[in-house]
Amino acid sequence: MTILLWVAVVAGVLLLLAWYLSYSAARLDRLHAKVEGALSALDAQVVRRAEATLELANSGALDPATALLLVGAASGSLERTNEHTFAGDPLEGQHFAGREGVESELTEVIHAALPPEVIADVEAAGGPGAAALGRLRAAGLRVQLARRFHNNAVTEVQRVRAKPVVRAFRLAGHAALPQTVEFDDSVPGS
Repeated sequence: MTILLWVAVVAGVLLLLAWYLSYSAARLDRLHAKVEGALSALDAQVVRRAEATLELANSGALDPATALLLVGAASGSLERTNEHTFAGDPLEGQHFAGREGVESELTEVIHAALPPEVIADVEAAGGPGAAALGRLRAAGLRVQLARRFHNNAVTEVQRVRAKPVVRAFRLAGHAALPQTVEFDDSVPGS
Protein backbone atom coordinates (compact mmCIF):
# COMPACT_ATOMS: atom_id res chain seq x y z
CA MET A 1 0.00 0.00 0.00
CA THR A 2 2.85 2.41 0.69
CA ILE A 3 4.22 2.08 -2.85
CA LEU A 4 0.82 3.01 -4.26
CA LEU A 5 0.71 6.02 -1.90
CA TRP A 6 4.15 7.16 -3.04
CA VAL A 7 3.18 6.83 -6.70
CA ALA A 8 0.06 8.92 -6.04
CA VAL A 9 2.09 11.62 -4.23
CA VAL A 10 4.70 11.76 -7.01
CA ALA A 11 1.96 11.93 -9.66
CA GLY A 12 0.25 14.72 -7.71
CA VAL A 13 3.50 16.68 -7.42
CA LEU A 14 4.21 16.25 -11.13
CA LEU A 15 0.70 17.42 -12.02
CA LEU A 16 1.08 20.44 -9.76
CA LEU A 17 4.46 21.26 -11.32
CA ALA A 18 3.01 20.90 -14.84
CA TRP A 19 0.13 23.21 -13.95
CA TYR A 20 2.51 25.82 -12.47
CA LEU A 21 4.79 25.73 -15.51
CA SER A 22 1.83 26.04 -17.86
CA TYR A 23 0.42 28.94 -15.85
CA SER A 24 3.82 30.70 -15.79
CA ALA A 25 4.33 30.25 -19.53
CA ALA A 26 0.86 31.63 -20.29
CA ARG A 27 1.46 34.60 -17.98
CA LEU A 28 4.78 35.33 -19.65
CA ASP A 29 3.12 35.15 -23.06
CA ARG A 30 0.45 37.64 -21.93
CA LEU A 31 3.15 39.98 -20.62
CA HIS A 32 5.02 39.83 -23.94
CA ALA A 33 1.77 40.63 -25.75
CA LYS A 34 1.27 43.58 -23.39
CA VAL A 35 4.75 44.88 -24.27
CA GLU A 36 3.97 44.56 -27.99
CA GLY A 37 0.76 46.53 -27.53
CA ALA A 38 2.48 49.19 -25.47
CA LEU A 39 5.22 49.52 -28.08
CA SER A 40 2.61 49.95 -30.81
CA ALA A 41 0.86 52.62 -28.74
CA LEU A 42 4.16 54.42 -28.15
CA ASP A 43 4.91 54.29 -31.85
CA ALA A 44 1.50 55.78 -32.67
CA GLN A 45 1.92 58.57 -30.12
CA VAL A 46 5.38 59.45 -31.44
CA VAL A 47 3.89 59.76 -34.92
CA ARG A 48 1.09 61.98 -33.60
CA ARG A 49 3.61 64.23 -31.86
CA ALA A 50 5.60 64.62 -35.08
CA GLU A 51 2.41 65.37 -37.02
CA ALA A 52 1.35 67.96 -34.42
CA THR A 53 4.80 69.55 -34.74
CA LEU A 54 4.36 69.77 -38.51
CA GLU A 55 0.92 71.27 -38.03
CA LEU A 56 2.32 73.97 -35.73
CA ALA A 57 5.16 74.70 -38.15
CA ASN A 58 2.70 75.08 -41.03
CA SER A 59 0.19 77.17 -39.06
CA GLY A 60 1.94 80.45 -39.83
CA ALA A 61 2.23 81.34 -36.15
CA LEU A 62 6.03 80.98 -36.11
CA ASP A 63 8.74 82.75 -38.05
CA PRO A 64 9.96 80.89 -41.17
CA ALA A 65 13.34 79.88 -39.71
CA THR A 66 11.77 78.35 -36.61
CA ALA A 67 9.12 76.63 -38.71
CA LEU A 68 11.84 75.19 -40.96
CA LEU A 69 13.70 73.77 -37.94
CA LEU A 70 10.50 72.15 -36.66
CA VAL A 71 9.67 70.73 -40.07
CA GLY A 72 13.15 69.21 -40.41
CA ALA A 73 13.08 67.52 -37.01
CA ALA A 74 9.48 66.30 -37.35
CA SER A 75 10.12 64.99 -40.86
CA GLY A 76 13.18 63.11 -39.60
CA SER A 77 11.04 61.49 -36.92
CA LEU A 78 8.34 60.49 -39.40
CA GLU A 79 10.88 59.12 -41.90
CA ARG A 80 12.49 57.00 -39.19
CA THR A 81 9.08 55.72 -38.14
CA ASN A 82 8.21 54.71 -41.71
CA GLU A 83 11.58 52.96 -42.17
CA HIS A 84 10.91 50.86 -39.08
CA THR A 85 7.31 50.11 -39.96
CA PHE A 86 7.86 48.90 -43.50
CA ALA A 87 11.34 47.34 -43.31
CA GLY A 88 11.18 43.57 -43.00
CA ASP A 89 8.83 41.73 -40.70
CA PRO A 90 6.93 44.22 -38.49
CA LEU A 91 6.53 41.58 -35.77
CA GLU A 92 10.21 40.71 -35.62
CA GLY A 93 11.64 41.55 -32.21
CA GLN A 94 10.73 44.09 -29.57
CA HIS A 95 12.65 47.26 -30.14
CA PHE A 96 12.19 50.91 -30.89
CA ALA A 97 14.56 50.59 -33.88
CA GLY A 98 17.13 52.94 -32.38
CA ARG A 99 14.81 55.92 -32.75
CA GLU A 100 15.56 57.29 -29.28
CA GLY A 101 18.12 59.75 -30.67
CA VAL A 102 15.75 61.06 -33.34
CA GLU A 103 12.94 61.54 -30.82
CA SER A 104 15.24 63.27 -28.32
CA GLU A 105 16.41 65.55 -31.12
CA LEU A 106 12.81 66.42 -31.97
CA THR A 107 12.20 67.30 -28.32
CA GLU A 108 15.33 69.49 -28.25
CA VAL A 109 14.24 71.32 -31.40
CA ILE A 110 10.74 71.84 -30.01
CA HIS A 111 12.17 73.32 -26.81
CA ALA A 112 14.61 75.52 -28.74
CA ALA A 113 11.88 76.73 -31.11
CA LEU A 114 9.28 77.31 -28.39
CA PRO A 115 10.76 79.25 -25.48
CA PRO A 116 8.20 80.65 -23.01
CA GLU A 117 7.96 84.03 -24.75
CA VAL A 118 7.18 82.43 -28.13
CA ILE A 119 4.58 80.18 -26.51
CA ALA A 120 2.99 83.26 -24.89
CA ASP A 121 2.95 85.09 -28.25
CA VAL A 122 1.36 82.14 -30.08
CA GLU A 123 -1.28 81.72 -27.38
CA ALA A 124 -2.02 85.46 -27.34
CA ALA A 125 -2.44 85.51 -31.13
CA GLY A 126 -4.95 82.66 -30.95
CA GLY A 127 -6.16 81.10 -34.16
CA PRO A 128 -4.72 78.00 -35.79
CA GLY A 129 -1.30 78.48 -34.17
CA ALA A 130 -2.70 78.32 -30.64
CA ALA A 131 -4.81 75.29 -31.52
CA ALA A 132 -1.78 73.54 -33.06
CA LEU A 133 0.28 74.38 -29.98
CA GLY A 134 -2.41 72.83 -27.78
CA ARG A 135 -2.38 69.68 -29.91
CA LEU A 136 1.41 69.53 -29.69
CA ARG A 137 1.28 69.75 -25.90
CA ALA A 138 -1.41 67.08 -25.71
CA ALA A 139 0.56 64.81 -28.05
CA GLY A 140 3.67 65.32 -25.93
CA LEU A 141 1.81 64.28 -22.79
CA ARG A 142 0.46 61.18 -24.55
CA VAL A 143 4.02 60.28 -25.61
CA GLN A 144 5.14 60.53 -21.99
CA LEU A 145 2.30 58.28 -20.84
CA ALA A 146 2.81 55.74 -23.62
CA ARG A 147 6.55 55.54 -22.89
CA ARG A 148 5.86 55.11 -19.18
CA PHE A 149 3.33 52.30 -19.83
CA HIS A 150 5.75 50.58 -22.20
CA ASN A 151 8.64 50.79 -19.76
CA ASN A 152 6.47 49.46 -16.93
CA ALA A 153 5.42 46.50 -19.07
CA VAL A 154 9.03 45.81 -20.05
CA THR A 155 10.13 45.96 -16.42
CA GLU A 156 7.44 43.41 -15.51
CA VAL A 157 8.57 41.04 -18.29
CA GLN A 158 12.20 41.39 -17.21
CA ARG A 159 11.25 40.67 -13.58
CA VAL A 160 9.28 37.53 -14.50
CA ARG A 161 11.98 36.29 -16.88
CA ALA A 162 14.59 36.66 -14.13
CA LYS A 163 12.82 34.04 -12.00
CA PRO A 164 14.82 30.81 -11.70
CA VAL A 165 11.87 28.62 -12.76
CA VAL A 166 11.39 30.62 -15.96
CA ARG A 167 15.08 30.41 -16.82
CA ALA A 168 15.48 26.74 -15.84
CA PHE A 169 12.55 25.53 -17.94
CA ARG A 170 13.12 28.10 -20.74
CA LEU A 171 9.53 29.30 -20.55
CA ALA A 172 10.34 32.40 -22.60
CA GLY A 173 11.28 30.26 -25.58
CA HIS A 174 13.25 32.19 -28.17
CA ALA A 175 11.55 35.53 -27.53
CA ALA A 176 13.96 38.44 -27.31
CA LEU A 177 14.16 40.17 -23.95
CA PRO A 178 12.38 43.52 -24.45
CA GLN A 179 14.23 46.69 -23.52
CA THR A 180 12.97 49.96 -22.09
CA VAL A 181 12.78 53.00 -24.34
CA GLU A 182 14.61 56.06 -23.03
CA PHE A 183 14.49 59.44 -24.74
CA ASP A 184 13.75 63.03 -23.80
CA ASP A 185 9.99 63.48 -24.10
CA SER A 186 9.46 66.60 -22.02
CA VAL A 187 6.66 68.92 -23.05
CA PRO A 188 7.34 72.60 -23.83
CA GLY A 189 5.82 75.15 -21.49
CA SER A 190 5.08 72.72 -18.70
